[in-house]
Amino acid sequence: MWRRSKDSCIVISGESGAGKTEASKIVMLYISKVANSAHQAEVDRVKNLLIQSNPLLEAFGNAKTNRNDNSSRFGKYMDINFDFHGNPVGGHISTYLLEKARVIFQQSRERNFHIFYQILSDKTFSAAVGISPPAKELEYLKRGDCSQVKGADDAKQFSETKAAMQAVGFSGAEQTALFELVAACLLLGQLQFTATMKGLGSEIAEDAVSEQVAKLLGTSAETLGKALTSRTIAGKGETVEARQTVEQASFARDALAKSLYESLFSWLVSRINTAVAATLEPGSKGTVIGVLDIYGFEIFQTNSFEQLCINFCNEKL
Repeated sequence: MWRRSKDSCIVISGESGAGKTEASKIVMLYISKVANSAHQAEVDRVKNLLIQSNPLLEAFGNAKTNRNDNSSRFGKYMDINFDFHGNPVGGHISTYLLEKARVIFQQSRERNFHIFYQILSDKTFSAAVGISPPAKELEYLKRGDCSQVKGADDAKQFSETKAAMQAVGFSGAEQTALFELVAACLLLGQLQFTATMKGLGSEIAEDAVSEQVAKLLGTSAETLGKALTSRTIAGKGETVEARQTVEQASFARDALAKSLYESLFSWLVSRINTAVAATLEPGSKGTVIGVLDIYGFEIFQTNSFEQLCINFCNEKL
């Protein structure tokens, strides 16, 4: 790249557990070691931001599977921008196919995303957001029947996640808001519904849980309940509000949890991109090294659409 001023790309592929994520970390560390610059302080700042983005994305996008205790459940393509002298000056991360279905369901002996267990390791925070049951009793965490990973310390990793957020430039308010949204996803799983109107309608069974979820989402319990237990049908210029059955309300709850987590993950990536955006001098020509790290080929008992796409992509690569 430096010798010929040509952009390059590193494609890291392989089955789950082959070491793709670790290989991408080694690439980042190598680039950070070989760079030399007269403006070393700025180069060091950029290198640190790019490296610190790894544990942050792992916390929110990685999970334990049967083949890998730290499996990436999303695809990542990172552009690393260099100036004319070959020094890193910024970067940009694109993510693909986050396995949002994992938020509400895990295969046997697998876990949800790491961040859920990390916030539960902080008892003070858990109590503050109204989460009292242990992980093995929470609906969205007990599906895989695996709340612990051998050799892993969720409390220590939570401290590392917060340190990475601080290094990337997240304010205290941004960190709190992000963790509260993660807690809201968990508490959504605790919402249960009872049948009304002879089974044609439904309502939230426990007001205390809905009030806590609504508080974390910045809305009212009434608005949340209405959104989950009814739907608006539009046609021929008219709108009709229809009640939802218990099954339909449960589906709406799960859809909300998945959409909420996907949105916060997308915001997290955009926030990192803002911090590591390239700053080239006007008129100067830069080069790029792209690093592709997608999650690996894997066959589950029940395969999501995202996994099907990833398996197909792996075969093509």
